[in-house]
Amino acid sequence: MPLHFSTTHSKPKPSINLRSGWLRGTLFATALSFVITAAPVLAATDDIKAANFLLDNGMEVVVIPDHRAPIVTHMVWYKIGSADEPPGKSGIAYLIEHLMFKATTNHAAGAFDRAVSAIGGSNSAFTSHDYTAFYETVVPQALEQVMDFEADRMRNLVLTDDVIATERDVILEDRRSRIDSDPQALLGHKVDATLEPNQPHRIPVIGWMHEMEKLNRADAKAFYDKYYTPNNAVLVVAGDVEPQVVKTLAEKTYSKIARGPDLPPRTRPVGPEQNTRRTVTLADARVSVPNFSMLWVVPSYHTAKPGEAEALALLAEILGGGSRSRLYQELVVKQGIAAEAGADFQGTVLDATNFTVYGVPRGDAKLADVQAAVEVEVARIAKDGVSSGELEKAKDRFVRSMSFARGKQDSMANIYGATLATGGSVRDVEEWPDRIRKVTADEVRDVATRYLNLDHSTTILPKDD
Repeated sequence: MPLHFSTTHSKPKPSINLRSGWLRGTLFATALSFVITAAPVLAATDDIKAANFLLDNGMEVVVIPDHRAPIVTHMVWYKIGSADEPPGKSGIAYLIEHLMFKATTNHAAGAFDRAVSAIGGSNSAFTSHDYTAFYETVVPQALEQVMDFEADRMRNLVLTDDVIATERDVILEDRRSRIDSDPQALLGHKVDATLEPNQPHRIPVIGWMHEMEKLNRADAKAFYDKYYTPNNAVLVVAGDVEPQVVKTLAEKTYSKIARGPDLPPRTRPVGPEQNTRRTVTLADARVSVPNFSMLWVVPSYHTAKPGEAEALALLAEILGGGSRSRLYQELVVKQGIAAEAGADFQGTVLDATNFTVYGVPRGDAKLADVQAAVEVEVARIAKDGVSSGELEKAKDRFVRSMSFARGKQDSMANIYGATLATGGSVRDVEEWPDRIRKVTADEVRDVATRYLNLDHSTTILPKDD
């Protein structure tokens, strides 16, 4: 999922969750990718035990007690993202995210934001291909109030033509400022269309401009009424709370919302196997530092055979997971031709995902130099595999590095929310470390051989004009 998770703000700043793996090399795409791709280990390495239960109206609830600080993170994840949009209505998921901060039949526009701000809390939201999530960080005493506001806007938005037109203009401006003016983002759209021509992931999360311009009240109401229901949502509460207290408050607030109609399975088109080598190039004078990326379509945790996704995660760690990785040591340290080099596997998504390797030239080195060196390392690991010692060190490094996320309750909430919103379970989160530990060197070599075929890759070459 490349992922972009907005920072927390006292006033809501809805953000786009970008999925394309080629963005992994940029700083802004790293934060949530780090947390969601691998961080389920937190549940098992800490003495924190999550509780989960189901409300009568079908809303799933996960509670992660953490009493180290008197704060609580409250998140509602809707199992609906841009990849679920009707044909020709791209941008509607992102538009609804914006509209959720407007007036309801019970509260004026901005009332929720002001209430959170008044107690020193923060709130925001984000949209991806697979889900839309809303979150608040507040003191525990305000949890019931936050739940009441969130439950209210789940079903009681006031959607008028004027409100729709105003917010449609806002997301159009978002598109112009964040996508159309950014060559890296524009290239990302071309990459998605090339990698997955038959899947809805080829469409940008924010939408296509010509379709966004036509979104109207009927589109918004149909989407909101269909998908914003308790049985299509997951509530995650992490922080200074007890499960029974959260259960009581959830039953008092969310349970009063009627269950919506059962939704059909989230079945999406599957693209044909990519068996050719492709190159996507963007020449733009605004590109100050050209870089190289290579991507493959690979299984996610949701679509992979048992053990495959874990092996891919470890492959990414060994090949390009940090300063001790093969790509970094060879390109940055030994050859000195790259300022940055790495690999990424975005595993927590509903459909197939991307495996990415990347590099940024250093000094007089050319993109071709970096590309050739990266390809040598990819071919070598696919042919010769990894040693058992290298694998064990990677497992330790991979697992231990996640401990840095322990100090943030929102990281915990994100781990569980993203997993459950993409077909996983609390059990999947808790058992993840054991599955990582069971991966063998042969399994890592096998996924490298099976999926990192250079003749089946898509190469990305943004460069100055």
